[in-house]
Amino acid sequence: MQAFITRQIDNMFDKSVYIGRRRVLLEKMASAADQGKRGIALFIGNVEAPAQYRDNCYKFRQDSTWLYFFGIDEPRFAAIMDLDSGAETIYADDFDIDDIIWMGPQPSVQSLAESVGVASSAPYAELDRAVAAARAQGRQVHFVPASRYYTALTLSRLMGADPGVFFSAGKKGSPAASEALVKAVISMRLVKEAIEIEELEKVNDLGYEMHSTARDAIRTGILEQEIVGRMEGVTLSKGWGLSFPTILTQHGEVFHCHSHANIIEPGRLMVIDAGAESNSHYASDHTRTYPTGGRFTPKQRDIYNIVHSCNELAFSLTRPGTAYRDVHIAASRLMLEGLRDLGLVRGDVDEMVSQGIGGLFMPHGLGHNMGIDVHDMEDYGENLVGYDDDQSRSSQLGLGSLRMARRLVPGNVITDEPGIYFIPDLIELWKKEGTGRDFVNFDKLREYYDFGGIRLEDDVLVTEDGARRIGSRRLPIAADDVEEAMNRK
Repeated sequence: MQAFITRQIDNMFDKSVYIGRRRVLLEKMASAADQGKRGIALFIGNVEAPAQYRDNCYKFRQDSTWLYFFGIDEPRFAAIMDLDSGAETIYADDFDIDDIIWMGPQPSVQSLAESVGVASSAPYAELDRAVAAARAQGRQVHFVPASRYYTALTLSRLMGADPGVFFSAGKKGSPAASEALVKAVISMRLVKEAIEIEELEKVNDLGYEMHSTARDAIRTGILEQEIVGRMEGVTLSKGWGLSFPTILTQHGEVFHCHSHANIIEPGRLMVIDAGAESNSHYASDHTRTYPTGGRFTPKQRDIYNIVHSCNELAFSLTRPGTAYRDVHIAASRLMLEGLRDLGLVRGDVDEMVSQGIGGLFMPHGLGHNMGIDVHDMEDYGENLVGYDDDQSRSSQLGLGSLRMARRLVPGNVITDEPGIYFIPDLIELWKKEGTGRDFVNFDKLREYYDFGGIRLEDDVLVTEDGARRIGSRRLPIAADDVEEAMNRK
C-alpha cells in the first residue's frame, strides 16, 4: 500500500496548493453571489471508459478541473464544496477484496481526501442524496461544463435535464453550467502559479526531446508511422504520454492530419505538431516544419522565412497589457507583406488585413491558452476562456478562429504558432466566389497547389515585463539552424 500511496502523491502537489486554490475559489464565489444564496459547487471526476468491454479500458485520464482543485488522480471521485459554510466532502468508494486481488492493496478514500486537505469523505452513492438535498432547499448547484459523456449523464441524473445541455455549445459554453463558477475558475487557471510554471518547464523539456527524436529520425523511404512510434515512446518513458494526438504529415495544408501511413518522399515538407503530457498532467505543444531531404528548396525557404519572421514578431509583441488579438493581426500583416513580395498577393497591406485576406493562407488563430490541458479550459467555452468581456469574435476566416484574444497578464501561458498553408480547395472556392479578387494572384497560386503548409509553434510565458519561451532549450527554428540539425545526425 505504501508504494501505491507514494506513487499517487509523487504526481500531486503539496496539499497546501489544493487547499489554497479552493480557498481562493470560495472567496471569488462569495463576491460573485448574493449573501446567503451561494449554494454548493459540484465537482465530478472522470471514470474509466471501456475500449471494447468493461475490463478493457482506454488509458485513464482524470478531469482537469478535478485535478486543479483536488489532485487525486484516480477514477470515480466527486466532491462538493458548500459555498456558504466552506465545508468540503469527497465522494468515492473504498476498494473491496475482489479489487485488491486484481490491483493489490489500495489507500482508503479518507486517506486520499486528507492528502489534499479535505477532512470529510463519503460513499459515492451519497453524492446523489447531497445534491438532491441542496436542490430541495432551493440552493443553487454550481458546476462547470462536462467534457465527458459520463459527466453529462451524471449531471443529467442529478439536475433533471437533457445530457446535451451540459456540454459547451460550440464556442459559447454550456447553457446549464454556472457562469459564476466558470468565470471564477477561468480567472484562476489563466494565471499560472510558480509551481505550475515549474511543471510546464519540465514538460516542455520533454517536448524538446520528443521533437528532437522525431527530427533525427526523418529519412526518405521510411513510413511516417516509424517516426511517430519513436517520438511517442519518449513521452511514455518519461511522462504520462501525449497531450494530444500527434500530427506528423507531409500534407501540412491539412491541419489535423493524424494519418501516418505515407512513405516519406524527397523534396517534401513535413509538419510535426506534437506535445507531451507530464505525469502531473501539464502539457507542451510544439510545431516544427522540416524539409524531408534535409535541405529547403528556394521556394520552400521563401515561405518558411516568412512564417519564421511572423513567429519572432509575435513573440516580440507579447507582453502584459497587449491584446493577443492585436498580435495575431500584426503577424497577419507581416505575412501578407512577405507574400506580396513573392507576388502571391497585391495591393495595400492594411486593406488586405481589414478584408481578412490573411485567412486564405492562415485560417487558424495565432495561439491558445495552455496548462493542464493543451488547449486549456476550452471545454468551458472558447469565448469565455479566450475573450475579455469587451471583446467579440471576428467573423473573418483566420481571425475568427483565434482562441486567445485577451489582454495579456503576467502568468498567462500561450502558444505562438503562425503558419502559411496552400489549400487548393479553399483557393479554388475563393476564386469561384470572387473573394479577394482584387488582392489575390490566383494564377500564381496554382504553382503552390502541391506545396503543403508550414507552421512554427513555441510555448510562451507572459512575464512582468515581456515574455519568455518555456523550457531550457528552444528547438531549432531558423532555416539554417534546422538544416544544420538535420544534417549532423
